[in-house]
Amino acid sequence: MLGVLGTIQNFRLVIMSEEGKQMHALAEELFPICRSITGEGVRGTLHRVACEIPIVIHDVPSGTKVHDWVVPDEWNIRDAWIRGPNGQKVVDFKKCNLHVVGYSSPISSMMDLSELRHHLYSLPENPDWVPYRTGYYNHSWGFCVAQREIDLWEDGIYQVFIDAELSAGFLTYGELVVSGQTCEEFLISCHVCHPSLANDNLSGIVVAVALARHLLARPGRLTVRFLFIPGTIGSITWLALHGDVVPRIKHGLVLTCVGDRGGATYKRSRRSTATIDRVMNYIFQEVGLIERVLDFVPYGYDERQYCSLGYNLPIGVLSRSTHGSFPEYHTSADNMGFITEDALSDTLNKAICAIEMIEANCIYKNLKPMGEPMLGKVGLYDKGGGGRSGQFGELAMLWVLSLSDGTVDLLSIAERSKIPFPEIVGASLALEQAGIIRRS
Repeated sequence: MLGVLGTIQNFRLVIMSEEGKQMHALAEELFPICRSITGEGVRGTLHRVACEIPIVIHDVPSGTKVHDWVVPDEWNIRDAWIRGPNGQKVVDFKKCNLHVVGYSSPISSMMDLSELRHHLYSLPENPDWVPYRTGYYNHSWGFCVAQREIDLWEDGIYQVFIDAELSAGFLTYGELVVSGQTCEEFLISCHVCHPSLANDNLSGIVVAVALARHLLARPGRLTVRFLFIPGTIGSITWLALHGDVVPRIKHGLVLTCVGDRGGATYKRSRRSTATIDRVMNYIFQEVGLIERVLDFVPYGYDERQYCSLGYNLPIGVLSRSTHGSFPEYHTSADNMGFITEDALSDTLNKAICAIEMIEANCIYKNLKPMGEPMLGKVGLYDKGGGGRSGQFGELAMLWVLSLSDGTVDLLSIAERSKIPFPEIVGASLALEQAGIIRRS
């Protein structure tokens, strides 16, 4: 039961370094794939994930109405480049898939540099980086290029070519349900819609894969549902098509930007005091990162959809550097060197702790509330005044007995007593086994 939970007070990494290596290696393998909100890149990514964990891949046809949105046509790109006046390629999509604005329309044209500049995106403040830009719903085209490269271009006629197709197809997403003892669900969501960006895309995918592998080997009380979806339109689509499942979701985390060297961050759900918010607050407080627990704002990733007014699900965001807060965000500098094995492992550890804490966080009813029960006759009184097997002490049992009125959960008892949560859990299990308390 206590597993990772038992290390929360010191928060030692319990995930072997080998796990971090595996996550980083999977990210490196997926990195070259050109992903978008639809298309073969998403399908290829999901098929590779399916080699690691048994996800089910779903296709939702273009044109499907999902609340105020419509599933868009599918976009696929085969090649793109720009040739300069001398006939040499100055931009090559096959060398960097960030070069083409996502969902660009096909084009084959000649134009002078002054006209071409209207379709170029760069980062003058970071002239060696290629930006990442999209135009999902704009029927246009564009290229992203390092400013230092553009500065070298001479006036003249340039040949522009984008071999892409936008046509009726599907929005594709992956789903895995790890069944638990109850139908109460914990949702883990990550986005699969960015091209070669390591932190803002692949880190969430590989941590979700590792977490799923862990839970498949040790299923618990909660049913855990994993979603590998395109950002925004993917979560809106899933929510619109799964009204029967939504009421079962009692906790959740969006995993994004979870592999960089910045310290871990948690963004609360819209509710702000949901169990997942309290659990993450506890974990972050234990490791001295309470200042990195942030309030909810309706901007960011798919928590915006899960926490939207009509759903108001208890889903927060687990990340490291928050979205948009690091210079490398949405640029070619968000590469494989930007994420680390240790950071991925640390994030995975925190996600496991969160799930184990929620699974252990029960509400009990004291069956012998008239004074203290005689703990000695059930073997729970230690004459030496110590604990039992080092897991809990008598004070932990007394706090559980004092507050277990059928309305107070174990996390509240730990918070009030200042006794580490694992000790409170151990005491409650011993009292339950002795028949002194029962779960409400």
